[in-house]
Amino acid sequence: MEAVKINTKEKERTKVTYHKSVFSSVLTGITWGAAILALAVLVFLVGFILIRGVKNLTLEQFAWTYNTENVTMLPAIINTVTMTVLSLLLAAPLGIFSAIYLVEYANKRGKLVGLIRITAETLSGIPSIVYGLFGMLFFTKTLKMGYSMMSGACTLAIMILPLIMRTAEEALKSVPDSYREASFGLGAGKLRTIFKIVLPSAVPGILSGVILATGRVVGETAALLFTAGTIAKVAGLMDSGRTLAVHMYALSSEGLYMNQMYATGVILMLIVLLINGCSGMIAKKIAKK
Repeated sequence: MEAVKINTKEKERTKVTYHKSVFSSVLTGITWGAAILALAVLVFLVGFILIRGVKNLTLEQFAWTYNTENVTMLPAIINTVTMTVLSLLLAAPLGIFSAIYLVEYANKRGKLVGLIRITAETLSGIPSIVYGLFGMLFFTKTLKMGYSMMSGACTLAIMILPLIMRTAEEALKSVPDSYREASFGLGAGKLRTIFKIVLPSAVPGILSGVILATGRVVGETAALLFTAGTIAKVAGLMDSGRTLAVHMYALSSEGLYMNQMYATGVILMLIVLLINGCSGMIAKKIAKK
């Protein structure tokens, strides 16, 4: 008992009290203010779109055929899903395997690694309209793909490749080296360690990059105007078609279907939220396993 009393007395003597300075209080207020402002902007944007768009949603806007009397968005929804899947199928494997090479195989101090990283950072900073011009000149004209979903998907794949590669690289780096050492100690090889130990541990981080890339694909317009076209129909791989974002741009530029444009914005926002929610659930399940 006496030892306990002595310890408590020593703790009371060594207890440190901190006094906030005026500068610290100001920084705290600025931090809270910035957070509240960001949240307010988000709530305002979402609320504005919902208020203007929900009341204009009708069943006719989900009809199969697009015409001047009914500017349906169903073909654009199907084209958006097709474009997203194609772009991710082209970019995700290449980006993930490139990240595996950079983290697990390449010499981290080598010139090649530095060149690849500089190239990826440069590509991520190029405006989307420049990607669209490149896609039009290379995929549409040179490779004779024409204005098609495939041309748009190849262009968007190049656009989102640096994002997926960098996020996957950081996710792989965050996996502790002790995991690799334990796997090697049990006799597993390099390839087995990567695919059985490292990649499953890095899946949540990799999926976050894929989610960001998906959001960029769904909301892209400039690049697709030059590569996929604006025809309002359900398009095949080599046919021209418009996505939801391009559909919104076309309606707003015409100026005749503003109510339908706001309704399209609601559906576009719901699709992005649905993709993010499903990806988050998948990441949590994989992390638990």
